[in-house]
Amino acid sequence: MQTTTSLSTGERVRKDDARIEACGTLDELSSHLGWLAANAPEAYRPALHEVQRRLFAIGSLAAGYAKATYVPGPTEEANLQTETQRLEATCGRFSGFILPGGCPLAAQTHVCRTVCRRAERQVVGLGHLDHVVPYLNRLSSYLYALARHFNAISGVAEIKL
Repeated sequence: MQTTTSLSTGERVRKDDARIEACGTLDELSSHLGWLAANAPEAYRPALHEVQRRLFAIGSLAAGYAKATYVPGPTEEANLQTETQRLEATCGRFSGFILPGGCPLAAQTHVCRTVCRRAERQVVGLGHLDHVVPYLNRLSSYLYALARHFNAISGVAEIKL
């Protein structure tokens, strides 16, 4: 049974190494976003594909690559914040709790949001990627607003606690 894998540096690590866990969660999030993009209206796809590119870059850094294209920074964080505010304008800002779900697109977006939050926690645990943590934090807020937006435009009421 193979219990190790290689990082980009050639270093062999256990498959449960924190770097491999973070890479796996980032890949999982990108896959969920791919499903969302495939099923979302065309207007939402470019932004979702852009996020996937950013996640791939973060995963590359976690795997040991010294440089990666599309690494998110302050500009991308600000763009996510602006888009979050735009989406909130369509459904109102809500600071309480809602049950994840609603229309199928919103339910999938909530899955993306929760996987994003796990990825954020794992990346924080790596320490050397602190510069991308704010992007992941903004991304989870964006996904929350996007889920609410999808419910709003679908006419599906959220279940608030």
